[in-house]
Amino acid sequence: MTDNREQITVVDDRENQVFLARLPDGSSAGGAYYRRSGGVVTFTHTEVDPAYEGRGIGSQLAAGALGHVRDAGETFVPLCPFIKAYAERHPEYADLRASSGR
Repeated sequence: MTDNREQITVVDDRENQVFLARLPDGSSAGGAYYRRSGGVVTFTHTEVDPAYEGRGIGSQLAAGALGHVRDAGETFVPLCPFIKAYAERHPEYADLRASSGR
């Protein structure tokens, strides 16, 4: 079975408050937008370029963004339905939910 998933790197663009899904050529395939305050990252919206839908970009983006939250010692609130659904399907991120989001 061939894996048709596009490999990405997730980077935190703090100035624009978005975790970006970077393709190997440096272009962006989408982003998870947020507000950050007091150690809490509130995810507000996630989007993937339609040209990359169905390639696992959204899931890799969510995992990478939540990994950044973990590495920074922060918690998150998933206002974004995509991030919320991803976190609910992946209990390994339950410990990162901000108390108001549990």
